[in-house]
Amino acid sequence: MHSRPDFVPAHVDPASTHVIVGMSGGVDSSVAAHLLKQAGFQVTGLFMKNWDEDDGTEYCTAKDDLAAASMACERLGLELTTANFAAEYWDDVFHDFLTEYRAGRTPNPDILCNREIKFKQFVDYAGTLGADFIATGHYSGLVDGRLVKALDESKDQTYFLQAVPKAQLQRCLFPLAAWHKSEVRTLAARLGLDNHDRKDSTGICFIGERRFDDFLRRYIQDTPGPMFDEHDREVGRHAGLHLYTIGQRQGLGLGGMRGRSESPWYVLAKEPGNVLRVTQNEVLLAGRWLLADEINWLEPPSGWPLQCQAKIRYRQSDQACWVRPAPGGGLSVEFVQPQRAITRGQYIALYAQDTLIAGGRIVEHEPWRANL
Repeated sequence: MHSRPDFVPAHVDPASTHVIVGMSGGVDSSVAAHLLKQAGFQVTGLFMKNWDEDDGTEYCTAKDDLAAASMACERLGLELTTANFAAEYWDDVFHDFLTEYRAGRTPNPDILCNREIKFKQFVDYAGTLGADFIATGHYSGLVDGRLVKALDESKDQTYFLQAVPKAQLQRCLFPLAAWHKSEVRTLAARLGLDNHDRKDSTGICFIGERRFDDFLRRYIQDTPGPMFDEHDREVGRHAGLHLYTIGQRQGLGLGGMRGRSESPWYVLAKEPGNVLRVTQNEVLLAGRWLLADEINWLEPPSGWPLQCQAKIRYRQSDQACWVRPAPGGGLSVEFVQPQRAITRGQYIALYAQDTLIAGGRIVEHEPWRANL
């Protein structure tokens, strides 16, 4: 008798449970679908199209992704259905993306996509098809209702799930929670899946392989302005604030300036008056505190201050911090060690060991002048 896979909730009988798995065309969702079927679930695949750019362009991969998803489902003996959430994506994700850039912030559309599309529109749509659960190929897990890091921490994706309400997560299964990526590829090859060695998708889905700057210029007009260093000396001109990120050191066009050292230049801040602040002093990029709003509590705190760990970007190692309530329902986070390039518009994920307890959008941080 086979033991129960650890991604199956104890109260669930797979034989009488219908699961719709999001099929992206990649190896992770394909193996997730196989594991669900192997566990005895009634499994259907769903391919979601979230961006309505012409499929004939060199940038759009939707046709290739759908073909890969179709081949995987055929190999696994699963039905594949399709859904177009492009209108919802434009309204709930892409509109926010442009608004944030125009306001001088740097958004993370992948986090919004999970909240608004993959764990909202997808969940609701699956319900209309009679599904009991949805499933995805995310590297994360659910243990007793808690969202926990995947066994393969190098691939853990809980950071990207931080904005998804707990009620939505409870309707999801994560078959890859206890798998390493190398094991997933090995199993896919053994199953004869053509995508076993397919390259992982990277970057923002609607941009694809094109240059980020070129894409932004289709929607946001460049507004050139001055670059000032930390001493208020004008050192150059920028092409438009939306084209730069905090901590950036490439593409500033300041190399080899007469009378300057050869040390690299970094983007320090985007400031009112269309000013890009830059520096050669990397110490100025460090900050010990930030404010976050739009807090999504997955495990509400039992008291204050809250001592936990945090990530302010994907793949960052856990950073010790103290968390306190801030006006308006937000949070004030103070780090034990200074953090490099804290960025407004990005997201902070809070952890208690391996459990994701909350997430929020960064709206303010320690001013760089505090380090002068």
